[in-house]
Amino acid sequence: MNFSYNDLWALYEVARVVASEADIREQMTKVLDILSNKLGMNRGMISVLDLGSGEVWLDVAKGVNIVGEKITYRPGEGITGKVAQTGRPMAIANLGKEAHFLDRTGARRSLDRKELSFLCVPIFYQGRVVGILSADKLSKEVEDLDKELELLSSVAELLGKAVYYRAVEQENRRLREKLATASRPKTNIIGRSKGILTVLKLIDQVADTDTTVLICGETGTGKELVANAIHDNSRRAKGPFIKVNCAAMPESLLESELFGHEKGAFTGAISRRKGCFQEASGGTIFLDEIGELSPMAQAKLLRVLQEKEIQPIGSSRTIKIDVRVITATNKDLEKEVQNGNFRSDLYYRLNIFPIYIPPLRERGSDILLLSDFFVNKYANIFKKQIKRISTSAIDMLMSYHWPGNVRELENCIERAVLLAEGNTIESHHLPPSLQTKPQGEKGKVRGKFEILVSNFERDLIVDALKETRGNQSAAAKILGTTKRIIQYKVKKYGINPSRFKTKK
Repeated sequence: MNFSYNDLWALYEVARVVASEADIREQMTKVLDILSNKLGMNRGMISVLDLGSGEVWLDVAKGVNIVGEKITYRPGEGITGKVAQTGRPMAIANLGKEAHFLDRTGARRSLDRKELSFLCVPIFYQGRVVGILSADKLSKEVEDLDKELELLSSVAELLGKAVYYRAVEQENRRLREKLATASRPKTNIIGRSKGILTVLKLIDQVADTDTTVLICGETGTGKELVANAIHDNSRRAKGPFIKVNCAAMPESLLESELFGHEKGAFTGAISRRKGCFQEASGGTIFLDEIGELSPMAQAKLLRVLQEKEIQPIGSSRTIKIDVRVITATNKDLEKEVQNGNFRSDLYYRLNIFPIYIPPLRERGSDILLLSDFFVNKYANIFKKQIKRISTSAIDMLMSYHWPGNVRELENCIERAVLLAEGNTIESHHLPPSLQTKPQGEKGKVRGKFEILVSNFERDLIVDALKETRGNQSAAAKILGTTKRIIQYKVKKYGINPSRFKTKK
């Protein structure tokens, strides 16, 4: 489909808007302004898909008053609901003859619908419908309905990412409201992704028992938070919660730390000392990085789990204990057993109730939920008025692979809040690691968005050079830019300005 110069210019303006730092809803409003002012589409609307229910809600409108209104469409309901359900665009040449048009906004009650054409297209992001873009136009101004539909579909394609982020924003807002009232374990764990909901369900199931729990997950995923949640929701909540990092303690001291010692048991043992198991009596002991235990310590821990008693170093007596054991590891203990680095009998004792915490890269919209939480946390700590995260910064946060998981995200947001001077976290406030594509992503084929923008830009430059007979300075003035930028773009797109010069 060949678009006119005016169409291309409008699409170029849309591309610039959605690539800007503006608030997502502000971007959507500006796009509808372009449709109205440049393309003659009188009333425009952008509806967003509820990612949970599949319902469509009208979010932004032009030429339609929706202030204070909550307008929604169920899947298949009306033209908007049908397009959302099928993912196929619809064009109505004569709105007066269309029985499925609901006009929920009431904007066309006083108009002659026979004089209007209506266009409705799906907005896709990563292969799924995330919203609906619709507009109507005077029938007498529509020469080719298919061309109008193609043009509106191109605008919808440019809107895909922004509308998806808008849907995620609203989903997070609703989830925060639900979290305030929902019946779930008492916990500081933030997230509503499928993986985290599974973790919360397992915490709820195992908390009020004395079953040994093994928490597995990469470094920085929040294993200690899960252990805390299990303890806080158990009948032992009023008892002590003792944490031991098995990797942070020398092997020579670990046994004494866990089981205690008698006076004179070894050099430096100047008095009797209770071990962590005794201190945790009536409560919970959390053994982090359990995969780092030495073979000797593994043997002693196995005895504790089997006999429910400990023997302090240098003592012949045994002490009965009443302790719930929770362990955590970032290692694959099954492989460690196969490689002979971990006792199989201890592994089976620990692995009675495993809980796997997914890495942050697999938690989707939790990234934004956590980012908002950390922004509020550090804005309060540093006494700053940070209100939001810009679209480009959101894009970087969502695209990054987060090898350090939630801990890395928190450090990243803390840094950004410190650097931010206004009320917004911008992309340049994020660490350089987020602004560089991972090695595996380099050299990938460009997405449709980038290709479309490049094509529009090239066409605009070619048209300007035609008009100025190859004069790059004059072309720069027409396009509102500098000669240097035009020269750069001419080289980038392989344009030969001399072919537009007229021969004398």
